[in-house]
Amino acid sequence: MNLLKTAAIVLAATTALTLPAFAQAKTDFKVAWSIYVGWMPWGYAEEHGIVDKWSEKYGITIEVTQFNDYVESMNQYTAGAYDAVSLTNMDGLSIPAAGGVDTTAVIVGDFSSGNDAVILKNATELADIAGQTVNLVEFSVSHYLLARALDSVGLTERDVNVVNTADPDMVGAFQTADVTALVTWNPMVSEILALPDATSVFDSSMIPGEIIDLMVANTEVLEANPDFGKALAGIWYETVSLMTSDTPEGAAARAAMGAASGTDQAGFEAQLAATKLFADPKEAVAFVTSPDLSATMDRVRTFLFDKGLLGSGAPSADVIGIELADGTVLGDPNFVKLRFTDDYMQLAADNAL
Repeated sequence: MNLLKTAAIVLAATTALTLPAFAQAKTDFKVAWSIYVGWMPWGYAEEHGIVDKWSEKYGITIEVTQFNDYVESMNQYTAGAYDAVSLTNMDGLSIPAAGGVDTTAVIVGDFSSGNDAVILKNATELADIAGQTVNLVEFSVSHYLLARALDSVGLTERDVNVVNTADPDMVGAFQTADVTALVTWNPMVSEILALPDATSVFDSSMIPGEIIDLMVANTEVLEANPDFGKALAGIWYETVSLMTSDTPEGAAARAAMGAASGTDQAGFEAQLAATKLFADPKEAVAFVTSPDLSATMDRVRTFLFDKGLLGSGAPSADVIGIELADGTVLGDPNFVKLRFTDDYMQLAADNAL
């Protein structure tokens, strides 16, 4: 990770530790999100009055802000500037949770099923990555995907040279002579694979259910303001129900989300095809309550510990507690900082929002 990002994360974590221990009831909330197929509904909902509709229902105000830099959105949330943020399961553990911010996954929106990919230039086999420099957002899910890919062909990170690269720079970087291998996510994957010399040699469909896209909220804020969680669930399920409908309105929503992410309707629908989207809250509840989630989070926390991302001097992967939907805890039960709940998704499934 470059020095600027390292400093940003350290600053965010330090700031978070100075926040009040208990949040108060309030009426104004701020939500951050960044460009990704599974998070585009948040921007659409903001622009088309769905956020306002659900905010008004619960007598609150929700401000939804798009970030062009994913890492910065998480840093801002960790620093306390936002009450909720879109992120992955791994990044939720490595940034806000490791920074001391108790965080709850309100919405399990999808898991990547091809949207994250290892791409090589002028090569078609994953084993060809040996000896190459690999550009990626260091310590992100891209780094995790690389580790899983290398392991599948008997290689390790010692067999490549990782170079940290910001996600907005990926497409341009691949078009330079020096960059021959990278790992990134959509919409950058689609743009890069449209180039004649690019080939995807490993993607997230090969590790289904491991890269999970979430909308998380500060646990203390959520506990003091449960209507905020209900509004988030209402916003999400109304928007994705519209987006996935086989109607003119659904097509228009997909076209709008495609345009907002730098592609068109067809391009956006191609990205959706590489996403296991939980448009039905019953499916999301089944996923978050499955024992498979425990196995996934155990694998993720082990990766993060091996990379030194669970805090300076962490003695083991148990240093941070991860509470699952059934109340069981992976790691330290006295230091739970990442929580999965089916509460709000179950309300949606029961039509009780």
